[in-house]
Formats: sequence, structure tokens, C-alpha cells
Amino acid sequence: MAHTETMLESKEIFNGRVIRVTLDTVRLENGNTSTREVVHHHGGACILPVDAEGNVYMVRQFRYAMGEEIWELPAGKLEAGEDPFEAAKRELGEECGLTADHFTDLGVVYATVGYDSEKIYLWAADGLHPVNQHLDPDEFLDVVKMPFEKALAMVLDGTIRDSKTQVGLMKYALLRKEHAE
Repeated sequence: MAHTETMLESKEIFNGRVIRVTLDTVRLENGNTSTREVVHHHGGACILPVDAEGNVYMVRQFRYAMGEEIWELPAGKLEAGEDPFEAAKRELGEECGLTADHFTDLGVVYATVGYDSEKIYLWAADGLHPVNQHLDPDEFLDVVKMPFEKALAMVLDGTIRDSKTQVGLMKYALLRKEHAE
């Protein structure tokens, strides 16, 4: 039997530019009720650019919520109803000034399952070509090209702590290993 909860009532607490927050009353599978605070988010798209020499392009930017500079793969939030694949290609151009000939679907990451509806869609990109970088007006970042193995080592040594970046790099490493065998 699948576990489930049924929403009985939902009250909006906050509605902002990026998230909406509700306080929901739910019926549990044993018949009791409980409350759930839910952060509703349109989701995000993330891309792992890999050049012909096996280098990856990472971005380093300050993330206010974490209070520190973070190493990440290029990514961005989805607008309501936006196609995640188109958003990933957009972010590759906006943040890295690149476009690509080939894309590999790396799946979906659920960012924080306990209270957040955000899903992040992941792709790898190769056959890279330069285009004009065009950051958002409030976006400040450095693009850093590095060997894939160095990026992977940064995941393992704890330098890269961003979950979407960890998952993207690790999944790509496993795919590379499968194709090499």
C-alpha cells in the first residue's frame, strides 16, 4: 500500500516573486490530521557544459541565503509553465556565454522534499560554441573552466556543497564510466 496524505485545507501565508508559502491541514493515513508548511516553487533548470577536452564550466557566485560564495553549475529558476530544457539552454547562454550541439538528460532532483516543491531538471551539454554572455542585472558571477576530474574532486572534498551541482557531476561521472566500458 502506498503512503499518502490528503490535503483538507490550504491557507496562503506568503506570495512572492520566487516562492509561495502555504499552511496546509492534511489527513494522515491513520485518520489523524496534521499541518504542513509548503514552499511552492516553479522549479529550476541546470546544465553541465563539457568541452571537447573534458573541461567543465562552473560558476562561482555569492548566495545570500547561505551567506557565502558557492560553486555551482549554471542554472536558473523556471517561470510558470516554462519548458525546463529551453530554460537550461537559456542559462547556458546567459551565464556562460555558450551554446551546445548535443544535450544529455541527467534527470530531475527534488531539492528539499520535506517542505519544498522545487524540482530541478538537469542536462549535460557538449559540442560547445561561444555566444554573448548576458547576465541578469542583479547577477554577478565568475565562470571558471576546469578539468572534469577537478570538479569531481571538489564534490568529494566538500568544496562543492550545492546539491544540484553534486548530483549533476556525479551522474555525469557514472555515465562517462558506463560509456568507457
